[in-house]
Amino acid sequence: MHIELIPTTADQAPLIANLYQFYAYESSDWEDEDIEADGRYYIHEPHLARYWSDAGWSASLILVDGFIAGFLLIERSELPGIEAQEFADLFILKKYRRQGIGRALVQQVMRDGGTWLVRFYGGDDQAAAFWRKVLAELPLGTRQIWPGDDAGLISYLINPPLH
Repeated sequence: MHIELIPTTADQAPLIANLYQFYAYESSDWEDEDIEADGRYYIHEPHLARYWSDAGWSASLILVDGFIAGFLLIERSELPGIEAQEFADLFILKKYRRQGIGRALVQQVMRDGGTWLVRFYGGDDQAAAFWRKVLAELPLGTRQIWPGDDAGLISYLINPPLH
């Protein structure tokens, strides 16, 4: 199995938006989201555009053996006092889950160092199980933080500076 993380361009925003529909569908039960009148889940277009315009933000496709298997959205943390890159959204299509793809991507992305922020909703059982397992296996320092901006979010800093 060959796993690739391919950076996208702004021209590929519709592709990411289409894949995001699957992500939104899967989280709709615990997020209590409804679809819009056009039959799609809401996407805040100005926010999506930031992945191609803001420094420290990126949108990448996950390919497995040349086929689209998901996406990874990375943001620069906007939490006060937290200088870190954030795994904003990591989504892998069901066909490709439970094969170690997500874990391999996290390790690949984090191996270059730097401080990372991981946040997930406690109500998202799949994400919570994934991140707890992956964070326990990382050979980097990990600590839970409580920024206080959203009680439902569980937040971790990975490889934080020691001071």
